[in-house]
Amino acid sequence: MSNSTGNFYELAQSFSISDVIVIATYFLLNLAVGIWSSCRVSRNTLSGYFLAGRDMAWWPIGASLFASSQGSGLFIGLAGTGAAGGIAVAGFEWNATYVLLALAWVFVPVYISSGIVTMPEYLGRRFGGERIRTYLAVLSLLLSIFTKISTDLYSGALFIQVCLGWNLYLSTILMLVVTALYTIAGGLAAVIYTDTLQTFVMIIGAIILTITAFNKIGGYDNLERVYSLAVPSKIIPNSTCHLPRHDAMHLFRDAVHGDLPWPGMTLGLTILATWYWCSDQVIVQRSLSAKNMSHVKGASILASYLKMLPFIFIILPGMISRALYPDSVGCVDPEECVKVCGAEVGCSNIAFPKLVIELMPNGLRGLMIAVMMAALMSSLTSIFNSSSTLFTMDIWKKHRPRASEKELLLVGRIVTVILVVISVVWIPILQSANSGQLYVYIQAVTSYLAPPVTAVFTLAVFWKRTNEQGAFWGLMVGLVVGVCRMVLEFAFPPPRCGVLDSAPAVLRRVHYLHFAILLCGLTAVVITVVSLLTPPPTLEQVCNLTWWTLTEEPQREIPLQKVSSLGHRNSQGSEPTRRVRCSHGTGLCVAAVRRSEETPAPRVLSVRESVFWSRFCCVNALLVVGLNVFLYAYFA
Repeated sequence: MSNSTGNFYELAQSFSISDVIVIATYFLLNLAVGIWSSCRVSRNTLSGYFLAGRDMAWWPIGASLFASSQGSGLFIGLAGTGAAGGIAVAGFEWNATYVLLALAWVFVPVYISSGIVTMPEYLGRRFGGERIRTYLAVLSLLLSIFTKISTDLYSGALFIQVCLGWNLYLSTILMLVVTALYTIAGGLAAVIYTDTLQTFVMIIGAIILTITAFNKIGGYDNLERVYSLAVPSKIIPNSTCHLPRHDAMHLFRDAVHGDLPWPGMTLGLTILATWYWCSDQVIVQRSLSAKNMSHVKGASILASYLKMLPFIFIILPGMISRALYPDSVGCVDPEECVKVCGAEVGCSNIAFPKLVIELMPNGLRGLMIAVMMAALMSSLTSIFNSSSTLFTMDIWKKHRPRASEKELLLVGRIVTVILVVISVVWIPILQSANSGQLYVYIQAVTSYLAPPVTAVFTLAVFWKRTNEQGAFWGLMVGLVVGVCRMVLEFAFPPPRCGVLDSAPAVLRRVHYLHFAILLCGLTAVVITVVSLLTPPPTLEQVCNLTWWTLTEEPQREIPLQKVSSLGHRNSQGSEPTRRVRCSHGTGLCVAAVRRSEETPAPRVLSVRESVFWSRFCCVNALLVVGLNVFLYAYFA
């Protein structure tokens, strides 16, 4: 088959009526679930809109944790990286198991007992002062817009453009409008239930595609052989970049020269995963919406099992795609690559859409496009809802402390609309950045900005002596070092095949995952030294806010805005008012009694759970860890 773009798009146009019907049905079903779930939960309270009324069961939360992390960027990216380098990228998914369990067993109990809605709010309570809280809120919003929203939009729209031959903007704007509609209307409950539907659709579609792909190459036993022979017909003389990697079927690669070195894939990746799963608003907000601690743990265990699936359903099909279509997916000649996908650096990103177009029969092709739309929309809804929560609770509420609940909900919805507009404006910029660099871009931004945040959260939870000055200066030093490396990375992008690399040695010798380890270590040292040289935090900044101080006082109900209803408790007769001493500068207890009448205290989680369910969750956690260790050992 010819690799010209014309042919590729002609194929795309051959869409049958059945495909269109499947896609339309899927969109309608999605809107129906969004509307149904919005009606179930009261959306006119802060807890109802931002935390789904704190009444969610384990299975929709677990599915939502999986769907939120499995955006269209990951579908295209994991399959593309699998096509380019083999199975090592599975480590990114499997590593999540340990961190998800840490989220449920360690971090969520601390967050619940501190009574917070957003992650910057936790640091505000833990350290006092506003500068850390504001910095983290702004950093999280920027990371959301420039890594998550824009890259997911780009890869989702690329898929639809390749498969349907639609205009990139038309397909993006259509999806954004449907997504924003039910996020704005329904809040977190709508997001979690539609995520559950999308997880179901994603898994069914991916299973069908995987079985079809394996049948095409004659089963799993043939994969290694056909992949090793996947060499394009046009190659660049005197170079080896057209050859598939000899270690493609190994999870652990050389510690120095590997494309994904094993120290980075174990320790460095854990640092990035801790930021994503334990301190990122998108993920933690889902866990905080659970009915009780057993449901939080059940959700993490379900998500851990689901995170093992992308290896089979995304990464291996990506490798098969290169084996079946080496001239297009495995192209290395810049002119040839521009013909195939419009990017000089390579076309591994089209591995997944290429399989869909070539292998899927009518109707099922429509299902696969629905799957990609599902992946895109689930990650977008999650980010929109969480970003509006961040802005409302950490930036708006700070400047308008007496804002009524109605005003806060309105602001949350307006922020969602603004995010949609910024995302659409950002697409042409991403389109001009060629797609081969898209993944370098996501990994770079995360590896250089996230490790300091991981260090701060870990020390805040586990070391009582950590104080505001230590955390602040640790974040600042980490930011400066991270931004310096990021500027270097963008100034010297990885060269094309056969082109001499002019980057400074430090940039190529220190892999970005190794850099994440060094950056996290440096931040932790700064935090420790500055904390020890300055006064310790007050009792109020430690009590119920670290792992070691969870049980230092009787268990009590903590309202959504912990101190906004101190006077409120007496009127309900639930318990006498406990006078709270606040440290100077927290601003958390100012006018608490005055504000108490405005915000009713929502239903709140307790960190206690029944003995039976606690043990049941622990046994299941051990099972999932055992399975994970087996997979690592088998493919290492």
